[in-house]
Amino acid sequence: MPIIDGHEIAITNPQKVLFPDDGITKGDLVEYYRRIADRMIPQVRDRPLHMNRFPDGIGRIVIQQKRIPDSFPQWIKRATVDLHRGGTITHALIDNAATLVYLANYNMITAHVWLSRIEAPEQPDLLIFDLDPADEDFSLVRRTAISLRTLLEELRLVAFVKTTGSRGLHVVVPISIAPSFEEVHVFADVIAQRLAAGDPDHLTTEFIKQKREGRLFIDVNRNAYGQTVVAPYSVRAKRSGPIAVPIAWADVESDALRPDGVTMGNVWDWLHGRDDWKELEQMRRPLPRLTESDKPDRSGRRR
Repeated sequence: MPIIDGHEIAITNPQKVLFPDDGITKGDLVEYYRRIADRMIPQVRDRPLHMNRFPDGIGRIVIQQKRIPDSFPQWIKRATVDLHRGGTITHALIDNAATLVYLANYNMITAHVWLSRIEAPEQPDLLIFDLDPADEDFSLVRRTAISLRTLLEELRLVAFVKTTGSRGLHVVVPISIAPSFEEVHVFADVIAQRLAAGDPDHLTTEFIKQKREGRLFIDVNRNAYGQTVVAPYSVRAKRSGPIAVPIAWADVESDALRPDGVTMGNVWDWLHGRDDWKELEQMRRPLPRLTESDKPDRSGRRR
């Protein structure tokens, strides 16, 4: 029975296969999260957690779980937040390696976290653009991410990027704690519209999937209270166990990059000698105020 951060954690049924096509077991998942904790925890600390649990492995029943069970040990940190539609909910927080290991043993494969922290849950300190392609043309995703980075740099914001472990990329902007989610969402929407207006044949901000007409969706809807995004270094419930991994902008420029290319099988080779989001906390900038001239008109062009 391993002792982690001073807590004894029983790993139950470590030979249970969670990824049947690859033979990846619960014991493998537990060991991955134990080893990745030092990198992952600074990115998720104090952010309310949404768990994706797979008690019988991927391809079987999935449990979307926000509320922390009463059965969890008291040493796991908690945060109670308002639901905005009435009432409250208490989330778990991933603040140490022991919690990550406990959650992996609880069959949590994927962790999703808030864009705000518990000290100011109504005020985000991250802004995110989810680049969601309509097909397998990942080159368009890469080009769009680079264009978005340039646009953000013009506004003196520093952009970071991570694979999703699925189909697209997340462009993530660390900001000083913003006044509200609404302000961040409006800002992100304006930037997304401006980017889409520059290439309307390939990019869209249209929420309704049937109206996207095969274009890449620049999704900013995660920039809202209570919404979550896949956590950096989190495993996705897909074949091979792909990982949503922070990457460098030089990686985005490479034709070899794939959104699901870093997996539980090659992650340690990938991470050797690199830590691409090490400086994220030092790169927070105030959210710029947009003028009327910054906002697109009805045709999508800037005024």
